[in-house]
Amino acid sequence: MSITGEKRKLIQPTSLKDPKLEKLKEALVDWINKTLKPEHIVVQTLEEDMYDGLVLHHLLSRLADVHLNVEEMALTSTAQIRKLEIIMEELDKRLGTQDSSQIKWNVKLIHNKDLLATLHLLVAMVRCFQPELDLPPDVKIEVVVVEVSKSGIKSDVQVEILTEGSSDTDSLSNTEREDPIEQLLKLEAHKVNTVKKALVHFVNQHISSLGLQVIDMDKQFADGVILLLLIGQLEGFFIPLFDFNLTPVSDSEMLHNVTLALDLLKDTGFQLSNVDPQDIVSLDTTATFKVLYALFNKHKGK
Repeated sequence: MSITGEKRKLIQPTSLKDPKLEKLKEALVDWINKTLKPEHIVVQTLEEDMYDGLVLHHLLSRLADVHLNVEEMALTSTAQIRKLEIIMEELDKRLGTQDSSQIKWNVKLIHNKDLLATLHLLVAMVRCFQPELDLPPDVKIEVVVVEVSKSGIKSDVQVEILTEGSSDTDSLSNTEREDPIEQLLKLEAHKVNTVKKALVHFVNQHISSLGLQVIDMDKQFADGVILLLLIGQLEGFFIPLFDFNLTPVSDSEMLHNVTLALDLLKDTGFQLSNVDPQDIVSLDTTATFKVLYALFNKHKGK
């Protein structure tokens, strides 16, 4: 760093160990991995996995349905910077950050694995594309601002805000709007098992005429077959056998079945929040619960 007028922000070592910052990093990594799960992209650390543009490219594609003409794997530094320039230009448009003086990230900082800039960018993306996601509130860190001037190098300590604080009212509203299934799964195991048994009983009531029976709710819906047949029984329509795989073997066949099932539910007016077909194929209990609970709620009187 030797250019006159250049400023750089460095996170204080003590702030790097702040539990609030750790929780924010974990929440962002978890968000990225859930978002990119269908593409089998896994992020380990924000410091090492964001700089080449691969993850940002795929996030932009999935969250904003934007498909840029950039190379998938940029191996050289020059190629990575060129890719980042295209991605960041599009991202800044989507994030509404026309005033460059207010932007806390840029291509150079992201490519240099600057954690502060990466955090600011990812938080802005969450706020823009998935505002219902609750990030850890009131995350502040101390930074040293180093500036090169003609008279030498001067430094100043400042507090940088990553996420705003939340009031008790905010916390209450967050709890109130939390998905009922996610609330349920936080209860004691025996209470969760009671609801599982009720759902399994409900399912078996409606598929027994097909010679089928569910014993293990966590696993038997992963291939989508029973789910499709159940939907057909409950909603009163026949799904042609050529539309799905009756004996799926591969993950792609299972994914096709589950995707078809969720599409049918959405077409018939079901509101399923944050349910990804890949989650059901991957034996995600919460996702399976949400779908079965929605069916149960609508048809429990039958």
